[in-house]
Amino acid sequence: MTMLNCLAQMMLLLQRTLKTSGSAALARQRRRTSSLNSPKENQAPGHPERSVSDGRLVGALTDISQVEAKYPSLAFKQQLTALLEKVYGVIRHDLKKELSSLLGLCIQAPRTFVVSPRGTGSQGTDMAQQASMAHWQSIIKILTNSLNVLKSNYVPPFLICKLFTQVFSFINVQLFNSLLLRRECCSFSNGEYVKAGLDELEHWCHWLTEEYAGSSWDELRHIRQAVTLLILEEKHNKSLKEITDDFCPALSMQQLYRISTMYCDDKFGTLGIPSDVVASMRAKMIGGSSSPSVQDDINSFLLDDDFSIPFSVDDIARLMVHVDIADMDLPPLIQEKNGSPFKA
Repeated sequence: MTMLNCLAQMMLLLQRTLKTSGSAALARQRRRTSSLNSPKENQAPGHPERSVSDGRLVGALTDISQVEAKYPSLAFKQQLTALLEKVYGVIRHDLKKELSSLLGLCIQAPRTFVVSPRGTGSQGTDMAQQASMAHWQSIIKILTNSLNVLKSNYVPPFLICKLFTQVFSFINVQLFNSLLLRRECCSFSNGEYVKAGLDELEHWCHWLTEEYAGSSWDELRHIRQAVTLLILEEKHNKSLKEITDDFCPALSMQQLYRISTMYCDDKFGTLGIPSDVVASMRAKMIGGSSSPSVQDDINSFLLDDDFSIPFSVDDIARLMVHVDIADMDLPPLIQEKNGSPFKA
């Protein structure tokens, strides 16, 4: 984790000190006109209110003299970029791996999960529901522990935000695909169970604050809308337009068709999506198919995980907060070196 911050700081320094041919005049002009409070330098795109409490933004590094970039330095910068992306990818992979086993247990309601009949409630029901939410609570604990480790190792907030955004996208993919692949999961009571777990994640995102959560909650839109359809009351009175426009705008026709044809109300025994609406879904799928095989296109309802690196070198230069090395607890091996240049 500390390595991730050190690599980002080194990348920031290179980005600020190296210049390419033909850009020297522009760089000098930028240094003369820039200020610490410049929104373009210190704020993320689309977030004009973004600020950092200690005010030590990377814009302060613009006073460093730039040098002409030569091949060795450019090659080192490329290798440093690759290493930074590698370390970020390893941290993301480990967090996803830790969550995977729990997500498989969170998609289907355990037998201990019960919801009181409408208009009633009991202490026994509440205790049983709390016990059945143990897997969701474990997910919250893993996310919180990861946040604490990242922050204690001075990982920049914008990198933490990128990480959790992609992790929540992974959670969305895992839960949504599992729901659409398992008929027993497309039930009313199971929708209630997953909804209760998603509520826990929503509370965690609010606690996390926008600085670290970013668009994490929005990344769950597919599983959230699928659950909305499962627990939607009076489905038999809903039109296709109401379903697509009001309740499930993010879901494709293939995904809606899949849920609708597998759904059952195992709690109240009510009717599902009307047969004429389901027929309209299938007709629209076939009519809008661009695949050589219509059946292949109809079955393309699964989501893909995002393995991309969600930041660039320019993002590091624009969004990173400057960290004073004197405020960091260096690794013991470095502290033991009497001649270490990092010592105050």
